[in-house]
Amino acid sequence: MIGITREDFGHMIRGAAGAIRAQHGRLSELDCAAGDGDHGATMLRVVESLEKTFAPGGTVELRKCLREAGWSVLGVDGGASSSLLGTFFGGMADAAVCETPLGANELAAVFEAGLTAVRKQTKAQPGDKTMMDALAPAIEAMRASADAGRNAVESLRDAAEAARKGAEGTRNLIARYGRARLQGEKTIGHEDPGAISVGLMFAGFCSGVGKLKGDSGNARS
Repeated sequence: MIGITREDFGHMIRGAAGAIRAQHGRLSELDCAAGDGDHGATMLRVVESLEKTFAPGGTVELRKCLREAGWSVLGVDGGASSSLLGTFFGGMADAAVCETPLGANELAAVFEAGLTAVRKQTKAQPGDKTMMDALAPAIEAMRASADAGRNAVESLRDAAEAARKGAEGTRNLIARYGRARLQGEKTIGHEDPGAISVGLMFAGFCSGVGKLKGDSGNARS
């Protein structure tokens, strides 16, 4: 059985950081459509914080590492994006109670715990043109994949694909939260930067660990 270890999580984080760094300019451009144009810079600080927490030689226990990552990201000055992502990673620790490696079911439970924590902090739902349009479908796809008997890396790949589709779908939505909601129908035609960031992170998670596990991890960002 292919499982995800604490070391694999480090590779996932570094993959996500690479994806964000490659696209941070695009993220800021998307944010200019209805925000203040600093989302790319915020996400750079978020992934830098995550990388420090998951650096080789750091905290070994996955649950403690996720908790530290959550607090670290919460300390990033970035408004709702950093707050919700910090809540997400911290929430993941609530389910990381078993020893690694994590199989598909255990991995899905960890990500579901993160989503549960986020839902306690925001009323936004898929369809509201926020990061939830990518985050919720990704984790739902991960659970469905695990329930179908796919391994942890395959379920992560399915999650990344669902996140990508969800993020791209925000182009046709009207923003209902944050500063973007003030623009109303003017937000149609622009993808939500938060959702795109989540899609990029999941694609990075997938590519970061996929090569180590003999899976291509070819989810497009």
